[in-house]
Amino acid sequence: MARPMNELRDAGNSRGSTRERLLGLVRQILGASATTRPLPIDVRLSDLGMSSLKMVNFMLAIEAEFDTVIPQSEITPEHFESIASVERLLTKLLPKG
Repeated sequence: MARPMNELRDAGNSRGSTRERLLGLVRQILGASATTRPLPIDVRLSDLGMSSLKMVNFMLAIEAEFDTVIPQSEITPEHFESIASVERLLTKLLPKG
């Protein structure tokens, strides 16, 4: 069962590195099957079990967790292929500081 967005938003509590926060979001969205196995950052998200509906939830959770808006032009298969590709996108989108 899907978790409410406020629970997803609270997943990282704005602590930890971008990668740790992304891993936490992926684990929450994928559910129990993702909590007991490693999540390699370079493996395709679809190969980890991310369906199209879960991908939409992941994008919304990213926006909430990182208090940002992902521009429509950046929502591409290349940017959401793996945890590493999402991390690179966020590095580009988020303010430095």
